[in-house]
Amino acid sequence: MDRLYIIVAVLIVAAGIGGFYYLGEHPTAVRVAVVLASVGLAAVVAVRSEPGRAAWEFAKGARLEARKVVWPTRRETSQTTLIVIGVVVLVGLYIWVLDTVLAWAVRTLIVDS
Repeated sequence: MDRLYIIVAVLIVAAGIGGFYYLGEHPTAVRVAVVLASVGLAAVVAVRSEPGRAAWEFAKGARLEARKVVWPTRRETSQTTLIVIGVVVLVGLYIWVLDTVLAWAVRTLIVDS
């Protein structure tokens, strides 16, 4: 029975994608709504299967774990961003100087040869 639920869910999504192209002359919002509705309906059908229930439980657990995350403060985010920008600028300058020196060395070797 689980296979049947999964097959029906896949067919529903395929029908939604087919509807997207079949309704080519309609506004894009309508076409996208058809696809989203088919994905939603397919999810409802798929959750009735054992793999679907397991996926739903996993998603609930992941959401619960995401709530436990300690997010950085605005100040910490700003400081980290400034550090990253500073390091990028320093590495960029280093690469520019290295490129300039190597270009000079190659030019010198070519002219002297």
